[in-house]
Amino acid sequence: MLTDQELLRYSRQILLQQVDIDGQLRLKNGRALIVGLGGLGAPVALYLAAAGVGELHLADFDTVDLTNLQRQIIHDTDSVGQTKVDSALRRLTAINPEITLIAHRTALDADSLAAAVQAVDVVLDCSDNFSTREAVNAACVAAGKPLISGAAIRLEGQLSVFDPRRAESPCYHCLYGHGSDTELTCSEAGVVGPLVGLVGSLQALEALKLLAGFGEPLVGRLLLIDALGTRFRELRVKRDPGCSVCGTQHG
Repeated sequence: MLTDQELLRYSRQILLQQVDIDGQLRLKNGRALIVGLGGLGAPVALYLAAAGVGELHLADFDTVDLTNLQRQIIHDTDSVGQTKVDSALRRLTAINPEITLIAHRTALDADSLAAAVQAVDVVLDCSDNFSTREAVNAACVAAGKPLISGAAIRLEGQLSVFDPRRAESPCYHCLYGHGSDTELTCSEAGVVGPLVGLVGSLQALEALKLLAGFGEPLVGRLLLIDALGTRFRELRVKRDPGCSVCGTQHG
């Protein structure tokens, strides 16, 4: 049940007929893993905590650097030098002390990543490198857990939802294969702050939809964001039957 305090805290959300009491209860009972607490993970964590997702698992092995503060809005100047997980824990507890926060402060290897994914209902990939995205995708396919994947660099962003519970859904590997050896990071190519905020906010929205059970998730669709021209484009994407990650599972 929801307490009187929770009914008041989430009242504006509960007013939505798509959410209502039942949806808020599903959020309270929901569990989400956020991989990366940088530019994307910051708004994801803030919005999911504020919305009342009952259990947030926070995974990041990095520490807060001064250069992060231009876009990683969950951290502040006093956080510099702290682990990103500890900085996020402080901020999220202040926003909503009624939720449970579980910390993963070290890099997740194959076994610990598999266990972390298995322990939640939805996974949000907010990392900034291809190898992590591939590992998270493989773990989600193996565990049958939906994955909300976002990316942003320079003035361009991408977002999609991969749901192995749906036979028609592609996985991350279906779209991107083995990636590129010349992949750039934000520290090399730059990124504008509000763009990662936008992509992260959309990731949080997709998570709320999946957990509360409303709306149409971004499955089988890739959203492309052009921040320079403020343009959004959507591409239909299909599962690759020959995919080395998900093809045999669905085959």
